[in-house]
Amino acid sequence: LWPPKGAVRSAQPCGSLRPARPAAISGGRNRRKIGGLAIMSTESACPLTARDYKSELKPVWCPGCGDFSVLMAITKAMADVGRRPEEIAVISGIGCSSRVPAYTNCYGFHGVHGRALPLATGLKLSRPDLLVIAAGGDGDGYSIGGNHFLHACRRNVDLTYIVMDNQVYGMTKGQPSPTTPPEWDSALVPGGTGLRPFHPLVIALAAGANFVARSFSGDPANTAQMIVEAIRHPGFSLLEILSPCVTFRPEERDWAKQVHPAAVDETSDRARAARRVLTDDGFNTGILFRGDRAPYQPSVNLEVVSSVDFETEFQP
Repeated sequence: LWPPKGAVRSAQPCGSLRPARPAAISGGRNRRKIGGLAIMSTESACPLTARDYKSELKPVWCPGCGDFSVLMAITKAMADVGRRPEEIAVISGIGCSSRVPAYTNCYGFHGVHGRALPLATGLKLSRPDLLVIAAGGDGDGYSIGGNHFLHACRRNVDLTYIVMDNQVYGMTKGQPSPTTPPEWDSALVPGGTGLRPFHPLVIALAAGANFVARSFSGDPANTAQMIVEAIRHPGFSLLEILSPCVTFRPEERDWAKQVHPAAVDETSDRARAARRVLTDDGFNTGILFRGDRAPYQPSVNLEVVSSVDFETEFQP
């Protein structure tokens, strides 16, 4: 299990885990303003590549899982954005896709089931200088985490939520998830659930998400670009990534033949975007909605407090 002694794992400086490569020795330190606060940002003295954002842990996903490509896209996007690993935090809940923080070389928090978004929200509000990414799956995000999903969209805090949707609970052996088609027949649910699936993109639009997009894990270059766009757009960004589970949904291998770029351009009209999503075939990829809501960010005090002073406040 990761991590062996707790849920929080620190970021490693560029190149520090790989002695064979030049280390990221400190460059200059720039003072920049975020939310009215003066934040110190350290520049990297070595070019950042996707490899700098990968941990030494080997992913344990099933061979052929779409999440391998998503992880590759995430690290490539981080390099393209250019923020140092120690300036990024990846937060997750529970599930196959929620292992992502362990495989990145950034700050990471592997939380409990369905709670990635409140953790990510609290972190971003208290540390607006960090780039915060939440990662998870359709079960974690839309079932037990469904209420948090709605209010994260509503609050519009400046963070990115990456959901790897395979329409099944893969880690717990193939139960139907909120996005599973009602007719999907399996040994656990013979004949299917008969239940209408959850429609995350429409829900996100209705709840107030500021950026909504869809991509396919089989196209990691495009997925990486979608992640970059989501990160750079202010406010709450949702990126749904169709990521096949070849173990419990082998028929999803055919998604590679079904996905296609959206035939229409992105829009800033929320109602128009919702109509498009409701009438598409579920395999349109690209940016569907790019809004202009101002992100929510209350003023915070980033004064450095010593651990001794902090403990004193709680002593009787």
